[in-house]
Amino acid sequence: MKLVVVGDSLLDVDIEGTVSRLCPDAPAPVLDVTAEHPRPGGAALAATMAARDGVDVLLVSAVSEDATGERLRSLVEVPAMFGRVDSVPVKTRLRCDGTSLARVDRGGSGRPQVTDDMLDAVLSADFVLASDYGRGLLSDERLRSVLARVPVVWDPHPRGPAPVPGARLVTPNLAEATKFSDTSDPDEAARVLLDRWQARAVVVTMGGDGAVLHCGGTPVAVPAPEVLAADPCGAGDRFAVSAAVELAGGAAYDEAIAEAVAAAAEFLENGGISGLRAPLPSTVDAVRKRGGTVVATGGCFDVLHPGHVRMLAAARALGDCLVVCLNSDQSVRRLKGEGRPVNHQDERIEVLRALESVDDVVVFGEETPSAVLGRLRPDVWVKGGDYTAELLPETEVVRRWGGRTVVVPYHRGHSTTEILSRRA
Repeated sequence: MKLVVVGDSLLDVDIEGTVSRLCPDAPAPVLDVTAEHPRPGGAALAATMAARDGVDVLLVSAVSEDATGERLRSLVEVPAMFGRVDSVPVKTRLRCDGTSLARVDRGGSGRPQVTDDMLDAVLSADFVLASDYGRGLLSDERLRSVLARVPVVWDPHPRGPAPVPGARLVTPNLAEATKFSDTSDPDEAARVLLDRWQARAVVVTMGGDGAVLHCGGTPVAVPAPEVLAADPCGAGDRFAVSAAVELAGGAAYDEAIAEAVAAAAEFLENGGISGLRAPLPSTVDAVRKRGGTVVATGGCFDVLHPGHVRMLAAARALGDCLVVCLNSDQSVRRLKGEGRPVNHQDERIEVLRALESVDDVVVFGEETPSAVLGRLRPDVWVKGGDYTAELLPETEVVRRWGGRTVVVPYHRGHSTTEILSRRA
């Protein structure tokens, strides 16, 4: 079964820290940052959930061609087809002890572009989940025309358009259903929206109170198991993904909704969105569990040369595993200019992983690897001797968890730029 998740993708960032004092000029907490955790949000989150369930999934969305868009691309774990948008929405939460102190939203401008290839991908799906976050992709008339011709579960948003007529299932939460129907009674809201949207079924989700399903007859109430959860973020996506997968597999509506309610409760019980952070390389987990030393280094590694090989070998000798933080293609282009990289990202990953000194590779799209370091939390951060440790922005980042920065010898006469200039 091929599931296509189509909709607005976001970049979610959790900035975690400790609070021990208030601002001197206002009764506001001061967050001492200890870690930063970026992750895909919106439709990209839904696609990630489906993939981790073992579903064959394709993400169809839009991202910007800037550092933020590249950062989001680097976090997406599933095959994807992207149109363009001026800027990706970024939602940043400031958190302490599992509680959000504030959220900062930025970006999200421009009308998303829908390409012919994106339309073809949606048409080729066995089943579709439309994940609307009110950013405009699902308002595109060509896309809506295609969505009306495929089996679709529609997860709506208050700022988004109405679902396409004939949707197999629409999944508003109670607040959304109240806005769309002008009634706060979940049974009545489901009945009104079923008729208004010309859907085959509407389910109104109510968090800990379960869900109400309306397919045209008597509404069906589905209770939810009792779960203590401080952060419900992502539970709606978990519900919609599970419902879509169950319906695609031939389940009856009441069976699909019961499974979706249970899946959302299990998601929250297992830590919610925090449990879905991008996994660390398995080597890092294994080394850390046995008390070993995790070493990381970073760079473009465009045209691998002896200087690279010697530096990587020296870095690996400092610990029990070496993870290379690799600049993405667009990140290299911004740093080095047009015409770079010479070797594309997948090729550079393959070559690095073939080296005996390299245990794993992670890709980042920003100017510096600070964000990915916050996720890896290496014990040692290594750079070549053409850098000064105190001038590296990563040095202060690594110090937050007690890590250290080490400079290994620089081998003059070996650089990608010099090699390319000799070949010109």
